[in-house]
Amino acid sequence: MPEKTADPKYAPPQNRFFDIHPPVFWPTVILAMLFIATTLIVGAPMKAVFSAIQGWISDNFGWFLIISVNIYLFFMLYLAFSKYGNIRLGGKNAVPEFKRISWFAMLFSAGMGIGILFWSVAEPIHHFTEPPFGDAATVETAKLAMKTTFLHWGLHPWAIYALVGLALAFFSFNRKLPLAIRSVFFPLLGKKVHGAWGDAIDVLAVLATLFGLATSLGFGVHQINSGLNHLFGLTISTNMQVLLIGCITLAVSVSVASGLDRGVKRLSELNLNLGAILLLFLITAGPTVFIFDATVQNIGTYLDSFFEISFWTESYEQTEWQNSWTVFYWSWWISWSPFVGMFIARISKGRTIREFVLSVLIIPTLLTFLWVTAFGGSAVLLELNGLADIAGQVKQNTAISIYALLESFPYSLIANIAAILLVISFFITSSDSGSLVVDAFTSGGKLTSPVFQRLFWAAMEGSIAAVLLIGGGLTALQTAAIITGLPFAVILIIMGYSLKQGLEKEYENERLREKEIERESYQDTVKKLLQEKGQF
Repeated sequence: MPEKTADPKYAPPQNRFFDIHPPVFWPTVILAMLFIATTLIVGAPMKAVFSAIQGWISDNFGWFLIISVNIYLFFMLYLAFSKYGNIRLGGKNAVPEFKRISWFAMLFSAGMGIGILFWSVAEPIHHFTEPPFGDAATVETAKLAMKTTFLHWGLHPWAIYALVGLALAFFSFNRKLPLAIRSVFFPLLGKKVHGAWGDAIDVLAVLATLFGLATSLGFGVHQINSGLNHLFGLTISTNMQVLLIGCITLAVSVSVASGLDRGVKRLSELNLNLGAILLLFLITAGPTVFIFDATVQNIGTYLDSFFEISFWTESYEQTEWQNSWTVFYWSWWISWSPFVGMFIARISKGRTIREFVLSVLIIPTLLTFLWVTAFGGSAVLLELNGLADIAGQVKQNTAISIYALLESFPYSLIANIAAILLVISFFITSSDSGSLVVDAFTSGGKLTSPVFQRLFWAAMEGSIAAVLLIGGGLTALQTAAIITGLPFAVILIIMGYSLKQGLEKEYENERLREKEIERESYQDTVKKLLQEKGQF
């Protein structure tokens, strides 16, 4: 593509092994290494530390995270239906780099991936047996369980991703700034984004990305280990999970070396195809009519009580339920947002703002709702009618939930093997995509860099996930997401304001260009008419 050779973001790396932006690269590496070293040295007591930090942040700032996520969603809807909706990412003549099906596949794989496999059965079952309020294991509780799961996996997380992705894409493709978080703040900071302020913003973005990714990778490897134990009796232990992370990270290396067009794109399409096969299997072998009925009803229930559940802060109940669920989820999605946002920005050139926002909000959300109903809804149905004891197994080990569900249907061995392969594939895709994103942030927004550099970040992501598992298991994973998510929630609010400023100027410039074209066209028409009459 000739345009890329002229753009410094696409210029070949200057060094064979590293092509970094030192003020972002080195602080990030040092802070990540300090975290790894501290956790390994302190050892088991770190679990109590992680738990205390998580509790303090959730108790004092949970309300802020809840209102922030709602602000992101309504702001995205405003942009989609506003006068800015027709602005095209990359300019009026830009064309999409990927076909829609490939674009949707990469969106879904990057945005949900491992998480949806881990929680699609476990979360509804948890809410069904331990609801935030009301009696457990009733029909009303089943509805509440699905509605709450839809809240956590629906429009709100995709609004977070859409905000970051749109901001990055606009300032990179339309304003020709580096594809880095700092660029989004150019309307507010001006040239200071190229200095210490910009470096600090990018360092925070990289740390949020690393810990958000590590949370997902930790969940994923826990699920892989549990699946192998369920099928083949492989020991469930932290050491085994660390070993699995090492083995899968080696597989990530192959994908990393293949690049975006071959590695991530093909894996994303593989994820979508394998996931579709598993979903169709469950719809066919499971309660088919119930799944379609429940999907429609669950969406209606979610929309009907949308404002109530979106703004619920547990203020009158005074329990710890929301801290473990909604507050964790919003923090997790926010900490993931630099990664997913940068990735979908990278693949979305040529889309209009309206197409970008509505596609990112609606398409993955509907797919997620169908998946959650098929897997989580079926599990709740089996529990409600006493046909399986999935809840008992989930209570013993959350990561075994999807395998326990598939045991209730024919060909369970094949289905469970497919589920394990899907988790591994999502793990590789997430790590590969994460390496690409972190590498771009730490190289000053460049989109091409040495393979060795991306391999370094893949290894770093795996190391942080392993250390979190060693230092506190799932509690440590949740705490890592919450710690990095809170400060980034503030940055996202400022980012929205900065994006609005940039879009306003772009809109005004486009109107001026259109008027200039109209004026030139009018002049040409008049000139032509005068020439025809021999008066010019």
